[in-house]
Amino acid sequence: MKSAKNHPLVIGTLILTLTGLLSRVIGFFYRIYLSRLFGEEGMGLYQLLSPVLSVSFSLTAAGYQTAISKLVAEQAAAAKTPSLRPMAVGMAFSLPLSLLCNVVLYFFAEPVATVLLQEPRTAGMLRILSFSVPLSAVHSCVNGYFYGIKKAGIPAVSQLLEQLTRVGCVYIASASYLAEGGLPPIQIAVLGLTVGELFSMLYSAAAIWQQGCRVKAFCPAPGHGLSPALCKSLLATALPLTANRIVLNLLQSVESVSIPSRLRLYGYDNVTALSVYGVLTGMAMPFIFFPNALTSSVAVLLLPLISENYALGNYDAVRRATVKTVRYCGLMGVCCMAGFVGLGRWAGTTLFHSPLSGYFITTLGFICPFLYLDTTLSSILQGLGKAGHIFFMNVACLLLRLAFVFLAVPRFGIAGYLWGLLASQLTLGVLYLTCLYRLLKKMPAA
Repeated sequence: MKSAKNHPLVIGTLILTLTGLLSRVIGFFYRIYLSRLFGEEGMGLYQLLSPVLSVSFSLTAAGYQTAISKLVAEQAAAAKTPSLRPMAVGMAFSLPLSLLCNVVLYFFAEPVATVLLQEPRTAGMLRILSFSVPLSAVHSCVNGYFYGIKKAGIPAVSQLLEQLTRVGCVYIASASYLAEGGLPPIQIAVLGLTVGELFSMLYSAAAIWQQGCRVKAFCPAPGHGLSPALCKSLLATALPLTANRIVLNLLQSVESVSIPSRLRLYGYDNVTALSVYGVLTGMAMPFIFFPNALTSSVAVLLLPLISENYALGNYDAVRRATVKTVRYCGLMGVCCMAGFVGLGRWAGTTLFHSPLSGYFITTLGFICPFLYLDTTLSSILQGLGKAGHIFFMNVACLLLRLAFVFLAVPRFGIAGYLWGLLASQLTLGVLYLTCLYRLLKKMPAA
């Protein structure tokens, strides 16, 4: 039996957590820098790009990364030898989709900005953002392979490299503007995002090339190439995940784009509505998600671990991993809730120079026990093959949040949206726990 310190989940979680925390520390101060450089309205404009980025990633990469990770883990458990073929198949589908998305976003930036985002000033930003989509697709497929073989070091370093180059690019470009006496445009932040993806992709490509030379998997023997069975197996996992993510992200996009417009119905002008939206999504929510580096690391590595043990019939290992996850992530959430509720107003005023962000941080602190737990429970359910269950539970909770956006925000302002966040996150946690309890109860005893 493996000791705790040699367990792949423990080692991988430690690697991802340390780099994730470092990356988030950098990102945390980066957010403070952006908020002071571009102001609340600028942050609101920047955050309006999030729905486009999320939908693009869902369409071109998210499902394929998860499918590659799952399939590689299952093949490694059966053959004891990792194969790069699932990654090659995934990239053969993911990369053309991402290039198509790149072309559509670049040439149709104005209609997307005006009609969908309801903000024409985002058109130039969308063109810059479009080039990050194919870079992200390659990067994600490579990460899926390394997660599948439980080697978290490569994705961890690429994540850190992406953050460092993003921040460095923005700092150098903005310093150049300021030195000439001008104010840097918000487009610089989008340029930094794309440059970060470029460097991360180049590092991942070099890592997978080295891995391919080591296992000699890029030149399979005759009869052992990218078979139709392999394509079918990968698509059977990737397509439902992709469809689910697209639907979920479209709903989230409707939510994100609708918040400023609903705030205008409440009585805000356009500048105030964008400013409130920018403070919430660009300052307060990243602060709340800061401790999620740990639970996100656990979630990424839980999926192949649960998939492998479930495929081998090691049900006790699945139960133990689930119980420990619920126990420690729940405890972490309670501790973070106490910290955010107690220190939220101070943090908003001191760090962001925004009393409004302090109010948001204090209020959002109550979702922490459910937010951090839901991240890992979702990964466990994915490993058990319950993607459909996850999809319907998430849709139900998103529809609940949208109801608050359309009905509560015009009447109560941004407080109505915060109530919706709390209600939906609590509902999702209860649904996940109920589903997982029933699944574990049905598993045969050892």
